[in-house]
Amino acid sequence: MAAYDETVPVLIVGGGYAGLASSLFLSHHGVRSVLVDRHPDVSIQGRARGINQRTMEIYRPLGVAARIREAGRPFDGEAGVVRCRSLADEWHWILEDDTRGALPELTACEFGMADQRSVEPVLIDAARANGADIRFGVRCVSVEADADGVTAVTEDREGRRRTVRSGYLVAADGFRGAIRRRLGVARLGPGVTQHWVTFVVEADLSEVVRRRALFWIVVNPEIGLGSFLTTAVPNQWAISVTYDPGKESAADFTPERCARLARAVVGRDVAVEILDVASWEEAVGVAERFREGRVFLVGDSAHVWPPAGAMGANAAVQDAHNLAWKLAGVVGGWAADGLLDSYEAERGPVARALADITVRRQRARFGGGPDEEDVDDVDDVLCTLGQRYRSAAVAGAEHETVYGDKLEQRAVAGVRAPHLRLEAEGAPISVHDLFHDAFVLLTGPGGGAWADAAGRVAARTGVPLRAYRVGPASSGVELVDVDGVWETRYGLDGDGAALVRPDGYVAWRAEAGTGDPAALLDGVLGRILGTAG
Repeated sequence: MAAYDETVPVLIVGGGYAGLASSLFLSHHGVRSVLVDRHPDVSIQGRARGINQRTMEIYRPLGVAARIREAGRPFDGEAGVVRCRSLADEWHWILEDDTRGALPELTACEFGMADQRSVEPVLIDAARANGADIRFGVRCVSVEADADGVTAVTEDREGRRRTVRSGYLVAADGFRGAIRRRLGVARLGPGVTQHWVTFVVEADLSEVVRRRALFWIVVNPEIGLGSFLTTAVPNQWAISVTYDPGKESAADFTPERCARLARAVVGRDVAVEILDVASWEEAVGVAERFREGRVFLVGDSAHVWPPAGAMGANAAVQDAHNLAWKLAGVVGGWAADGLLDSYEAERGPVARALADITVRRQRARFGGGPDEEDVDDVDDVLCTLGQRYRSAAVAGAEHETVYGDKLEQRAVAGVRAPHLRLEAEGAPISVHDLFHDAFVLLTGPGGGAWADAAGRVAARTGVPLRAYRVGPASSGVELVDVDGVWETRYGLDGDGAALVRPDGYVAWRAEAGTGDPAALLDGVLGRILGTAG
């Protein structure tokens, strides 16, 4: 038998949003993992900004949503997108309204503005509090997968190497990551469309930036095409410019040159200090598959598209959330390995749809003049809350596409469970606060038989499963329907029930009088989890 320095159920390679979210969600499910990342610490590059309502729903029952909102306080009041020649010239607002307001009919969560630099430490602290092992300054040298697991060699900054054996590997090593290529998984799509350099600067711009936008698109002869962003740190800003790799390289962007470009973006001769410089590629592509044996691609290693709409980082977190409960089931022995095939079946179509949407949004922002609107035929609410799944992990989905024509608040198989405001023992909660570590069976006041059956099935199978009755306070239920919309949104008269997965998606629904509850639950869980004989 081969000797390993350590063994772990899951190894995560990459410590950006996708990797850290994977670490957090797995630790929340009680799955031990090790995360390695070659960088010494969290980058000061703000990178992705904007945490949509769906992602905040995911964070909320884990106790990190409030901390993320606090981390985003410096961005309060930001709204709109600007095109200009420089910050000192006239600003043309191409998206002036703030579209991040509350949506109380649809979700308990609001869009949160916080950059990656601010959010990543929150995710790290929360994951480590759950026992996650996160190692910065450690790179993955090699990966070899076989039928029974994955063997990886890691190396720290002192050159010490360790051989790590894991049951599964989550490849969150980003767009430039090597794991996808080593596995021979192609990325389908146009590929790299633009090369960028982003530099973080420190400068007093109080006389120039009198109103904070979401970002500025800056175009002038000296810089070509660029953008300007705020950060969470006072007097620190992020500036990005494009370059032609056929004529120069990222190494040509010295601190002195970056300082000159920063002054060209500002439009005034201000004192500028360059704090950090990084290059990156804007690209469009989706991996042809998200699973290769024991290895799973998440985040930018699986898909990449332009930054318009803040969907990249949110998709990475939602990838990790979709995969984590399935890995927990397989590692915990209450699900078969085949359940893991549903990860690509569900998240792959979402990625392809989002790639198309964001490309069109990016063209609207950067391709036209100052009067061109930032619009497309899928609105933000539908794009965020209306993603639909079809896979073996959903029983009875009738839709064919990721998005419908509109967001419907109906609890049918394969959709995000409709929002409900509830009271539990007198305390207000959202229905999505229930979905994080177990399957949840929701039934009406007359569904006592379902609740009893859920307890028996959970005890017999080991599947984490809870049941709640929902209805008016007068009916003696566990969850009080505050707004009286339970029947409208879930459509379960009498003794029907809806089974919701740990990721908040409806797995199955049973109409009233459909049969023995325990037998039905046994059967549907066996099909969903791949354990049916």
